[in-house]
Amino acid sequence: MSTNKELLRFNNLTLGYDCHPAVHHLDYTIDSGALIAVVGPNGSGKSTLLKGIVGDLIPLEGEIIFNAIKPSEIAYLPQQANIDKSFPISVFDMVAMGLWNQTGAFNKFSTDHNAQVYDALDKVGLSGFESRPINTLSGGQMQRTLFARQLLQDAPLILLDEPFKAIDVSTINDLLKLIKNWNKSGKTIVSVLHDIDQVKQHFPQTLLLSRELIAAGKTQVALTAENLEKANNLTESFNDEAAICAK
Repeated sequence: MSTNKELLRFNNLTLGYDCHPAVHHLDYTIDSGALIAVVGPNGSGKSTLLKGIVGDLIPLEGEIIFNAIKPSEIAYLPQQANIDKSFPISVFDMVAMGLWNQTGAFNKFSTDHNAQVYDALDKVGLSGFESRPINTLSGGQMQRTLFARQLLQDAPLILLDEPFKAIDVSTINDLLKLIKNWNKSGKTIVSVLHDIDQVKQHFPQTLLLSRELIAAGKTQVALTAENLEKANNLTESFNDEAAICAK
């Protein structure tokens, strides 16, 4: 689903670490209501791009222009490996964090807020898990918990970094249904993915990266064998020591 209203735009965008570019000279537009997969070999800059959108990385060159959205209206789900599961918090409290924009810093919960949390847990198949500490959850259960939190954030732009990594097939199918429902309701979804067949089946648009833009647009057109081979070759040949700014 796309309303063809420009949500945000990358103008000659370069992002990186310690002056080493991970994504460089990217020009691309994300339209409102789009369902986009970000694809590329390991080290091609996919996660880096999401970090740039949410402001975790400042552009080394170029800019990100927010048109029909504010940075505060973005829901970002990082890779599960970057989430500290040892933190002593229950499933209920983890999901309830998605209501922070409603409850504020003092976390004043009403009966309606509680009902929203229970409803979100039900929608992701975790009814009855409310009191479970998050460190007891399997990978699939943890991802369902994080998706429930995303449900409550109710953001117009949702960024997902490898949401299906190391989880069971049943959970993947359930989460794909949630993603499609979000998109049908008008939300814009940008997801980093590795499974090419999965992308071709479920994501109508693709951004193929290999440090630079290889192809973008309709998935079947972007993910040709030729483009995928080019992406792999460019990533393998890229010089990580190449700096673009003075230290």
